[in-house]
Amino acid sequence: MIKIIADDNIPFLKGVFEPVAEVCYLQGASIKRENLKDADALIVRTRTQCNADLLKNSPVQMVVTATIGTDHFDIPWMNKAGIKWANAPGCNSGSVYQYIASALALLIIKERMKPEKTTIGIVGVGMVGSKIEKLAHILGMKVLLNDPPRQRKEKKNKFCTLKTILHESDIVTFHTPLKMSGEDATFHLFNKNELQDLKPGAIIINSSRGEVTDSHALLKGLNTGIISRVVLDVWENEPEISLELLNRVWIGTPHIAGYSADGKANGTMMAVRAISRHFNLGMDNWQPVTVEVPDDTNIRIDFSGKTDVEIVAEAILRTCNILDDDVRLRANPVQFEKQRGNYPLRREFETWKVLQKTEMNNGDVSAGFIKAWNMLDILNFRV
Repeated sequence: MIKIIADDNIPFLKGVFEPVAEVCYLQGASIKRENLKDADALIVRTRTQCNADLLKNSPVQMVVTATIGTDHFDIPWMNKAGIKWANAPGCNSGSVYQYIASALALLIIKERMKPEKTTIGIVGVGMVGSKIEKLAHILGMKVLLNDPPRQRKEKKNKFCTLKTILHESDIVTFHTPLKMSGEDATFHLFNKNELQDLKPGAIIINSSRGEVTDSHALLKGLNTGIISRVVLDVWENEPEISLELLNRVWIGTPHIAGYSADGKANGTMMAVRAISRHFNLGMDNWQPVTVEVPDDTNIRIDFSGKTDVEIVAEAILRTCNILDDDVRLRANPVQFEKQRGNYPLRREFETWKVLQKTEMNNGDVSAGFIKAWNMLDILNFRV
C-alpha cells in the first residue's frame, strides 16, 4: 500500500484514497522534508514549494498539484531527479472567467462603463484568456490580444505587442503563468517602465500571479492617476500582502478567483486521476460524487428598463459579486489564508437559471430582451 502526503485543504479529497493507500493530511505551507521520509506521493496546492529542499533524498515518486499553476514546482530539478509531476491545466479557468466577468459587470453597473466604447487588452490568451476574449466580444467590447508564445506558434496577426495593449486599452487584464526568466519571462511584466506606456486612466486587473505586476508600479500609477482603478486577486509576498496597496486598489480579494466549487472539484479530480494512473490504483475515471449547490439556483431579474448588457451584468453579479470578497479582505487582511480556506460556496454560470421577473408589456418581446437572452445562453446560463 502506497503512502500519500496531501494538503489538508484540498476539497473533496478526504476519504478518496483511503481504501487503497495510507494518507496523511498536513497544512500545505507546513509540509517538510521529514514528513516525506516514507511517502510515495505528494498532493499539494500552491503553498507547498516542491524543490530540492523538500524532496531531495526522499522516496517520493510523484508530486501532483491540484492547480493550474506550477511556479511552486522546480520542474527542471524534479525531471533530473526522476520525480514525476502533474498539474491540473484548465481546472479553474471557468472560475477565473467568472471572476473577471464579475469585475466587468461591476464596471458596467456601478461605473456606467459602456462596453461598446471600451477596449480591453488581454495579456495571456490561454484557457482563461480565451474565455475572457469570448466574454468581451459578447459584451460588445473591442479586444486586443497579447500572447508571444501563441503568436510565434500560430503566426497569426490577431496578436499585438504588450506596448500596443498598454497604449490603447481602457482595461488591461493579465492571465499569464509566472515565469521568472527566459524569452517569455512574466516576472514584473507590468513594471515602472511599462507604466509609462499605459493609457492614462486605464484599469489594471491581475488574477494570474502577484509577481506578474510590480506592486510599486501599481502604487505609483494609482498615486499619479495614470491608473484609475486596480482589481487585484493576487499579490506579491502572499499571504503577507501590502496593506498600502490594499488600501489603494478598487477591488482586492484573497487569491480566490479560481475558487468556485466547480474549479476545486476539477482540480481534485485531475490530481486523483494522475496519481491513480501512475500507481495503477484503478481510479482513472474518478470524480466527486456531489458538488454542493446553493439552496436556490434561480436568478429572477426584472428586465424592464434595462439594456441587454445591464441584464447580463446583473445576472453575472447574482452568481459572483467580488465586492463581497473585497469587504471581507479589507476587514481582516491578516486572515488572508483563512479566507481562502473558508471561501463561501460559489458555483459557475451553468448552475444558474435566469428567470424573467415580470412579463413584457402586452406580451411583446423586445429586441433587447432577445439579445440579452441569447447572450446569457452563450455564457452558459440556463435560460
